Amino acid sequence: MKNRKKLYEGKAKILYKGPEANTLIQYFKDDATAFNNKKKAQIPGKGVLNNFISELIMTRLKDINIPTHFIKRINMREQLIKKLEIIPIEVVVRNIATGSLVKRLGIKDGKILSRPIIEFYLKDDKLNDPLVSEEHILVFDWASHHELEEIISLSSRINDFLTGYFFSLNIRLIDFKLEFGRFWKNDETSVILADEISPDNCRLWDLKTNKKLDKDRFRQDLGDVDKAYKEVAYRLGVLSENEFKKVIKNDL
Repeated sequence: MKNRKKLYEGKAKILYKGPEANTLIQYFKDDATAFNNKKKAQIPGKGVLNNFISELIMTRLKDINIPTHFIKRINMREQLIKKLEIIPIEVVVRNIATGSLVKRLGIKDGKILSRPIIEFYLKDDKLNDPLVSEEHILVFDWASHHELEEIISLSSRINDFLTGYFFSLNIRLIDFKLEFGRFWKNDETSVILADEISPDNCRLWDLKTNKKLDKDRFRQDLGDVDKAYKEVAYRLGVLSENEFKKVIKNDL
């Protein structure tokens, strides 16, 4: 960490200048935040788990030709990633109604949607990340028409894959947030997946019990946040059986 140039620090990660041109080092923190940073806490080991979980999922997505910023994991908390121009839109893909969708529209919590819904939010904490339409995105030049089409296509493909992937692990993918960026190469840009995919930005429920295995445990004061993350890591094969047994033993 010494002698590194810090470029940006967010709620859950720090970005440092990378060792080569067009690269960054992404550091995963243990900080947990909710409600646009109004609620904060430290969850020891969360950054390590998210680093490994996101590495695995980004690698799986690459295997099905989804372009991502991930290059390689460097150590327990850091990844080498491509430097992107982040598109200031958060993309939320919803398969089951919960959270803000339920509050906004009065939909029954847990209702299975007839088809996935893709929503867009402007990345601006000062404005509380407001919901925006495709028209807003195009009129205010946050993304071009071609970029928006690519974002929607990639988001749908990612959802199709992750829904089946998590289902095979007895986990229901309720909804999740994605971010995208422009990767510049020879004066041309391409839209690729950025940020991370982990229990921090996915709602994950146990398939049989509906037990929440994600950051909602922190948002809703349900407790055992670290154990939920470790359970996801174990089901994904990121955490070994022996390590997971230690978690369960300490809980008894």
